[in-house]
Amino acid sequence: MDSFASQIGDIQGTVGILERLSQTDPELLKKYSKVYFLNENYVPETFVKIPSKYTYDPAEDYLIYAKIWLFLRDLLIATENAGIDIQIISAYRSFGTQSGLKSSYTMIYGSGANEFSADQGYSEHQLGTAVDFTTSEIGVTFLNFEKTPAYQWLLGNAYKYGFILSYPEGNQYYQFEPWHWRFVGRALAEKLHQEGKNFYDLDQREIDQYLISFFD
Repeated sequence: MDSFASQIGDIQGTVGILERLSQTDPELLKKYSKVYFLNENYVPETFVKIPSKYTYDPAEDYLIYAKIWLFLRDLLIATENAGIDIQIISAYRSFGTQSGLKSSYTMIYGSGANEFSADQGYSEHQLGTAVDFTTSEIGVTFLNFEKTPAYQWLLGNAYKYGFILSYPEGNQYYQFEPWHWRFVGRALAEKLHQEGKNFYDLDQREIDQYLISFFD
């Protein structure tokens, strides 16, 4: 009977895992940035507007995937409590918005735009789980963001809230972007932080194992 009960428990556990996985969008942990592609119809299921007190331009609507808002909110509250000057200057961007942005950069920088801007369908911003940070002093230029207390705070603390730096120095996809942070769940973010690894260095199969804990 004990053996039978154990088998039932294992089955129930497996069913529970499969149910959680079925309710979690697998796209949320894919490696984009010239690897995986999001089509023009992909839109997060629900959004939250980030309160204007946390944004660079209070007149603009900054949207984030609703299910990760609580994690981002806690991160922002923590920066407030630490006296850190930090603002969100970019969040969700649609396929069309990214297309227009990339076209404008290409007109100015030519092929050089590929070093810092994703093509439409390859931007983490389309997931609604990535944000760009700035400070009130730096603004839209991002100039020397890596030298600010905000960046140093993020390096030491963002993983606690599930956020990771997508494009650190020496990555093979884009130039160093100290302002660009993506939510990957606290379990995976902590693993990357503790092991000193980059999200894009991991095999996709290893990353997918953390989908079950994405919202934990």
